[in-house]
Amino acid sequence: MGKFWVGRKRTAAGYKHEQEKFKSSAKYKAEQVSRVSARKKAIREGRVKKGSDKDIDHIDSNPRNNSPSNLRVVSRKTNRGKTENSRKRGSGRNRSRWGR
Repeated sequence: MGKFWVGRKRTAAGYKHEQEKFKSSAKYKAEQVSRVSARKKAIREGRVKKGSDKDIDHIDSNPRNNSPSNLRVVSRKTNRGKTENSRKRGSGRNRSRWGR
């Protein structure tokens, strides 16, 4: 796995690499701002509480689409287990649902 992983644990170099390569990009920052604003709006509206175990799900998996019809409140387990999310990560999980 190299210097970024030891077994299944990420090393400090791995976290630094992720920060430099991915989290510093303009696209990542814009998407993160959009996710946070959707969450804050849901808190203001009383749909979720700060620190709750609920996530704001972007139904079409586009974090920049914050239209009310695209947002729903779901549990973390449901949101993070979505087929689209596992497909983006390249996971083998749910492979039979979306093709080979």
